[in-house]
Amino acid sequence: MSTSSDAPDGGGTFTTDNLTGSLQGAYWTALWGSVKLSLLTALIATVVGLPLAQAVATSRFRLFREAVMSASGVLANFGGVPLAFMFVATLGNSGEVTKKLGLTKHGWNLYTFSGLSVVYLYFLVPLMVITITPALEGLRVQWREAAYNNGATAPQYWRHVALPVLLPSLLGGFVLLFGASFAAYATAEAMVGSSVPLISMQIGDALSGNVLVGQGNLALALGLDMIVVACLVMALYLPLQRRSAKWLA
Repeated sequence: MSTSSDAPDGGGTFTTDNLTGSLQGAYWTALWGSVKLSLLTALIATVVGLPLAQAVATSRFRLFREAVMSASGVLANFGGVPLAFMFVATLGNSGEVTKKLGLTKHGWNLYTFSGLSVVYLYFLVPLMVITITPALEGLRVQWREAAYNNGATAPQYWRHVALPVLLPSLLGGFVLLFGASFAAYATAEAMVGSSVPLISMQIGDALSGNVLVGQGNLALALGLDMIVVACLVMALYLPLQRRSAKWLA
C-alpha cells in the first residue's frame, strides 16, 4: 500500500506502515469502540426482538401482525441525520423528554456510548423482528405438540427444542445487526461527533482531511480492518446458516 494517495505527482512507495498504524493508538481505540458498540447493541436487540417477533408470529390478530411488521420495516430503515435530530430533540440535554422527566439529574447524557447505544436500538430491534419472524413461523406445530405430549413444559420446549433449532437463525440475525451497527456512520457523526471513538468516523476524518492531510491510504487501511472483522463474523455465520436451512426447510 502506498504511503500517500495525495502526493502531487501521484507517486509513493509501497509499505505496511498504513496497516500497522491503523491498529495503533486512536485508530485501535476507535476499532475496538465500534466492535464493543456493535456487540452490545446487537445482543440487546436480539434479546428484545425475539419475544416481540414471537408475539407477531403467534398472534391471531392480522391487524396486529401487519402493524408490527409494517412499523418494523419503516423503523429498520430510519437512520442517519433525521434519526439523530429526533433523539437530540427528545432526549438530548435540552430535549423535551429530558427536561420533563429530569433525566439529567439522574446522570443521563445522550452524547455518550450508552446514549448512542439507545439510538442504535431504535432501528436494530425492528430489523431483528423482520429477520427472525420467518424462522419462528418455520417452527412446526408438531414439535410443540410432541414435546407437550411427552410432559415437557413451555420453558423446556423452548430450551430443548425451539432454541436449538432457532440458534443458527438467531446467530444469523445477530451477525446482521452487528454489521448494521458496525457500518453506521451518519447517525453517530451527526449526534456525538468525535466524543465516542468509532472506526467509521475515523475513516471519514481521514478521507476528508479533517485532522491531517494526505491520509487517504490510511483510511483505506482502516476500511480493510473493517472488512477483516466482517469476514471473521461471516465465517462463523455461514456453517450455522446451512444447519438452520436444513431444520427449517
